[in-house]
Amino acid sequence: MNATSTLQPDFLLAVESLTVSFDGFKAVDDLSFYIDENEIRVIIGPNGAGKTTVLDLICGRTRATEGSIKFRGKELTTMREDRIVHEGVGRKFQTPSIYEDLTVFENLEISFPRGRSVWGALLFKRDKEVKERVQEIAEMIFLADLLDLKAAYLSHGQKQWLEIGMLLIQDPDLLMLDEPVAGMSVSERKKTAALLNEIIKDRSVIVIEHDMKFVEDIADKVIVLHQGKILSQGTMEKVKNDPKVIDVYLGH
Repeated sequence: MNATSTLQPDFLLAVESLTVSFDGFKAVDDLSFYIDENEIRVIIGPNGAGKTTVLDLICGRTRATEGSIKFRGKELTTMREDRIVHEGVGRKFQTPSIYEDLTVFENLEISFPRGRSVWGALLFKRDKEVKERVQEIAEMIFLADLLDLKAAYLSHGQKQWLEIGMLLIQDPDLLMLDEPVAGMSVSERKKTAALLNEIIKDRSVIVIEHDMKFVEDIADKVIVLHQGKILSQGTMEKVKNDPKVIDVYLGH
């Protein structure tokens, strides 16, 4: 591991020499990158490139074989998943994991930080602070008029927004989204791009996505992964004109 992160304390996230092997296969191979405050970083690449594994490593779902992941200077590779969440890292998976039998309001309410511990859940009250925060998030995720609707009746895109809202109400400093616009209509994708550009006023976001038009609408910087390594990185304009990227990914 090099000393870059100790020399650059302003980075929100510093991933250095990160490697994970499964039965000798390196799904992520000596990967290093750095995320700034209030930045959207998009990770693209062909299937099997290691994109989701990178998010799994950051949130503690998968343990690194080698390397370092520092979040605000704290090493995440030795922390439990719940502790990483407590430090301020939120993760949304490809399939929305919401409570379909609960209303939109109740889904957001149950994610409110006070209710997450045993004592917090026992003593939890739907007070003014909770109601105002739920309303604020619901407006942000375009569901303010649907607070009393059971989540089961939401469209696929609305369920994606609800899960993003369930993370936002926990107020993470880093939000990681795995294919957030998969299955969305064109109008829903545009709204999601607007949502993400609003979100980064207060936090950073890492997005895995295949929709190149959406990537162009949101990305500050793009990382292209191939076989667990960085094939190219920089602005969308730079990577989409990189001959290596065209050959391995965009050309197909």
